[in-house]
Amino acid sequence: MTRLVVAGYGPAAQRLVETLRERRFGGEIVVLGEESRPAYDRVALTTHLTEGADLAYPVPEGVTTRLGARVVSVDREARAVLVEDGRREPYDVLVLATGSAPFVPPVPGAGLAFVYRTIDDLEAIRAAARGARTGVVVGGGLLGLEAADALRGLGLETSIVEVAPRLMPRQVDEGGGAVLKAHIEALGLAVHAGEMLERIEPGRVVLAGGRELAADVVVFSAGVRPRDELARGCGLEVGERGGIVTDAGMRTSDPAIYAIGECALVGGTVYGLVGPCFTMAEVAADRIMSGGAEFGGAETSTKLKLLGVEVAQFGAMTGALDVVYMDPVAGIYKRLFVSDDAATLLGGICVGDASPYTALKGFVGKALPAAPSDLLFAGSGVALDLPDEASVCSCNNVSAGTIRSAIAERGLTEVAGIKACTRAGATCGSCVPMLRQLLERSGVEVGKALCEHFAHSRAELFDIVRVRGIATFSELVSAHGRGRGCDICKPVVASILASLRGEHVLSGELAALQDTNDHFLANIQKNGTYSVVPRIPGGELTPERLIVIGEVARDFGLYTKITGGQRIDLFGARVEQLPLIWKRLVEAGFESGHAYGKSLRTVKSCVGSTWCRYGVQDSVGLAIALELRYRGLRAPHKLKSAVSGCARECAEARGKDFGIIATEQGWNLYVGGNGGFRPRHADLLVADVSTEELVRVIDRFLMFYIATADRLQRTSAWLESLEGGLEYLRQVVVEDSLGICAELEARMERHVAGYFDEWRAVLDDPDKLRRFTSFVNAPGVPDPSIAFETEREQIKPVLIPLEVSSR
Repeated sequence: MTRLVVAGYGPAAQRLVETLRERRFGGEIVVLGEESRPAYDRVALTTHLTEGADLAYPVPEGVTTRLGARVVSVDREARAVLVEDGRREPYDVLVLATGSAPFVPPVPGAGLAFVYRTIDDLEAIRAAARGARTGVVVGGGLLGLEAADALRGLGLETSIVEVAPRLMPRQVDEGGGAVLKAHIEALGLAVHAGEMLERIEPGRVVLAGGRELAADVVVFSAGVRPRDELARGCGLEVGERGGIVTDAGMRTSDPAIYAIGECALVGGTVYGLVGPCFTMAEVAADRIMSGGAEFGGAETSTKLKLLGVEVAQFGAMTGALDVVYMDPVAGIYKRLFVSDDAATLLGGICVGDASPYTALKGFVGKALPAAPSDLLFAGSGVALDLPDEASVCSCNNVSAGTIRSAIAERGLTEVAGIKACTRAGATCGSCVPMLRQLLERSGVEVGKALCEHFAHSRAELFDIVRVRGIATFSELVSAHGRGRGCDICKPVVASILASLRGEHVLSGELAALQDTNDHFLANIQKNGTYSVVPRIPGGELTPERLIVIGEVARDFGLYTKITGGQRIDLFGARVEQLPLIWKRLVEAGFESGHAYGKSLRTVKSCVGSTWCRYGVQDSVGLAIALELRYRGLRAPHKLKSAVSGCARECAEARGKDFGIIATEQGWNLYVGGNGGFRPRHADLLVADVSTEELVRVIDRFLMFYIATADRLQRTSAWLESLEGGLEYLRQVVVEDSLGICAELEARMERHVAGYFDEWRAVLDDPDKLRRFTSFVNAPGVPDPSIAFETEREQIKPVLIPLEVSSR
């Protein structure tokens, strides 16, 4: 019986043994892992630190694994490996899957720094961050930005030092790097590109030229090197710059030894992406089973979301011609490279909006399906016509044709079925939108299950609750679902019940269904404290109320910040302080601003005709009326609005879920806008209408959205997904083509009539008040694990003298 030994137990080794077991390999498999834990998903490494995610892969049946067993040498003549503890493991076939090691720059003080490679590394960083204030990441590539995000999540003021002139130099060009840098700096991280590290000292790093950065924690993420020391030690051929040389079948210069993953040099290249490593593992498994598979190169396209910013690169980063779109205000940069006749797509870069990536990467090297400028914004329209050979999932090397075949042959109706059958979308998940598009295009009925507990969509559950008068989650899941629910369906049902029944979100069973922020009617911050946002309709605030906010902030030691929605945010409140703060605010006439809920946030306004010489309507008065009308309205996602008093648009109404612009004849209503991560201008729904008609149409629009949108779907995405789009929406909510407008209006009137302030309701209910304590057995005692910092110093204006030349 063949005895297969695998040295190394990372993702590539995991894929190797999984493939061998699936193909019924009849020999013995022994895996020797250097770490103290089985293989885990390194792509999602940061989520272990920030969310405590369990990344472990399941150990395949029939495989012997030995953990904490580092292989120190290979005896090729005796066909055995020596483990650090002295054990010898004989083999008939050996697979080297030792991966790579972080590169540590040879600078003085390097021993004071950490690396960002394994779970043990992350745990060491977490321990060092306790009590620390500042952190520096050396390296601005993919993993470096992940490490910076992790340090930021641990509460450290974080700087990034990159020797190249821009971040992610391998993935983006100068323009993309500039947009990426702006995104990251807006999050409060400092970027030092084109800087060389000179040395590390306790509490600081010193850059070339002598500039110093405060650094309680330093993390190296300056690239990796293939771990080929076992191959060098036993005389296998290695590359001039490292890596174990293999042929196309992943076999080394010794026919009994294979190499896969980041330690392998195949076709003159060492691959550092999970997709090519998985393909190597599958090729090696096939060869071990006497097959003839070959590794023919791999796609190196990447799509990631780093620090909340989408970044994608596919194909070549050069070409005879290129088409560029750049919006520095919105933080979006896109560039396509095409052949000199503009007929063939060669590659592309996206920063800030990677929606074209999934569609376009399949056309690299092929004829352009549309004009290059159109492709930058085509997205889903182009994706529907992907050729069969186009790669959809680069992580697992799955083509569009493979997915179409699986859908047709197995009758798949859900993305989960595609994942299970083909592995597409099962690693990084960036191709999941494409899988859904292929399903929808396949002609089969696509499953719309909300989650494993409900086979219905959110819109269907809304109708079930409405028609059958269901009052609790337990009643709904018992009659129309299964199990006990999850973090997906519980908040959705809570929102539906709140929309239809108007009960307090902390009443009875509803309290257990809420998202984190709704549990305490406040937004939790990264240090464990909460922020309090009182409602300030239209941004209008009397001096007396402004004084009250200042006094509350002073007395409770809160940091104050004027928001972009014309409100004042109070940061740093402990749980047991929230009711005390609310009491002061409520007594002054304030109420909850619902900054914590999937509900109406603000109705922003300019000063309008009251003060502005250009204003043609009372924008402030309308903004206040609308905010008071729709306050507390629970929805699938947050809602934002604005009213501009003239066409100059100072309130930015066209970047809102519903926005109003004054005209000489009345009001124009725009819907489906979004000023967030993927900006979208709102579309004109009705023009020159009276205030009465305007409110009536908004009522209908909001209630139709609430009844039909998917979970966590903004109005912008909802409008784009509506079959018939804006014209269909106009027919429904303006022309009443479905005959439901009277019902939509009545539903809104019930909401308006039943509104109550959620903060005041807590203050009036002793049972609800008991929730607001840091320690159940010691009410009123502050949590000692929470660290508090004084408010940052006010920035003093600097007067710069101007030289005026005479003429």
